[in-house]
Amino acid sequence: MSGQQHVKDSENVYSALYRGIDFLTIQLSLFLILLIRKEEFTNTYLVVGLIASIGFFFAAESYQLYRCWRLGEFSRLSSSTFICWFAGVFCVVVFLFFSKTGLDISRLIVGLWILFNCIALGGWRVLLYLFIYKRRKAGFYTRKVAVFGLTRSGELLAEQFINKPETGYILTGFYDDRADARSPNQYKEHLIGGINQGIELAKAGGIDVIYIALPLAAQKRIEGVLRSLGDTTIDVFIVPDFFTFNLLNARLSHLGAIQTISVYESPMTGPSRLLKRLEDILGSMLILLIISLPMLFIALLIKIDSPGPVLFKQLRYGLDGRAIKVWKFRSMHSMDNGKVVNQVVPGDTRVTKLGAMLRKTSLDELPQFINVLFGSMSLVGPRPHAVAHNEQYRKLVDYYMLRHKVKPGITGWAQINGWRGETDTLVKMQKRVEFDLEYIRNWSISFDLKIIFLTIIRGFTDKNAY
Repeated sequence: MSGQQHVKDSENVYSALYRGIDFLTIQLSLFLILLIRKEEFTNTYLVVGLIASIGFFFAAESYQLYRCWRLGEFSRLSSSTFICWFAGVFCVVVFLFFSKTGLDISRLIVGLWILFNCIALGGWRVLLYLFIYKRRKAGFYTRKVAVFGLTRSGELLAEQFINKPETGYILTGFYDDRADARSPNQYKEHLIGGINQGIELAKAGGIDVIYIALPLAAQKRIEGVLRSLGDTTIDVFIVPDFFTFNLLNARLSHLGAIQTISVYESPMTGPSRLLKRLEDILGSMLILLIISLPMLFIALLIKIDSPGPVLFKQLRYGLDGRAIKVWKFRSMHSMDNGKVVNQVVPGDTRVTKLGAMLRKTSLDELPQFINVLFGSMSLVGPRPHAVAHNEQYRKLVDYYMLRHKVKPGITGWAQINGWRGETDTLVKMQKRVEFDLEYIRNWSISFDLKIIFLTIIRGFTDKNAY
């Protein structure tokens, strides 16, 4: 037997079938529309169909479209499907533009094809969802689940099992050897007995799935449980406690033939990094075209309002903690950029009259779209702080520097939730970091679009900006 230890990446057992259905849907729908419209199936249409499929599957790998989705995650599955399809459509548009073959195909055909696949790719998933949902509601395809360890991780699992019965998991109870006084209170009524009792029930066939949620300190106990469960045929999963903390993009990684679990890693890798960069380039170019004249007008007003340069370039930490120069319209008489940077407070005498208005409306940050276009910043991400503030708070706030695992952004999840402006208390900075890390853990293009939309809806003004 090989001495190599290997953990398989979690992927739906029907993933190959699902990929085949998606590929046939994309290709056959184009052929059928051409047939109905009595158009010839030319080589250009063939290439367009293949490019759309490649773009779709490229994005699908980034969004893990073919992983094991439970029914409770159907809304995320649907949105991910649509995003992947529009990634394919984007690839087609780029191909038609640069190859200058747009006149060789019918825009009506392509439009109908795009619309049809929006319905078809999501449609067969809806039908599958409804079929499985009804079968599970009728008592089919359900599995009895037990949780070993009445821990916080176990509680989070129980919430999913109890609140989302459509997942097909039925919680039979918790099994834990800890003294009752040491156990959490919320799910005590679900505590059936000790772990040995749970193992015996598993051997008797009374459990289908076991989740081991014991603390990592109980390594020997976990090893003993696994040895005992090796005499059964049930499915066993381990849920380490550290997954409930501040892991970033926790997933399996490889180093040669050895697999590891990433603990602190940026989610912007591989296809995701490319999608994020495309979002930034296209978005910043579009916005700069719109705001170019207003920016010239603001620059003129700054020169009239007070002596000094129009732009202020402040050193801040960017991706991986590297120093970058962030561009802003000058809004103050002084330009602090040293080891000590005092945050702006209400009525700060350093702020110019025009600068107060620019800061209140966030117009002073418009030049940062140039940072985005050049690649040192992103449209969405944790707001960059002055280097002096980074050095101060990295010693006071746990996981502070993890916010630099992605590029800083013009707007962010913390800002639209009200955590912007002066951080005059440690709690304010802790809340900002908390939201920043939540954004990184849950990053997706759709999440970025949501933040951009909320930024536009709520406006750039804020009571904490001065």
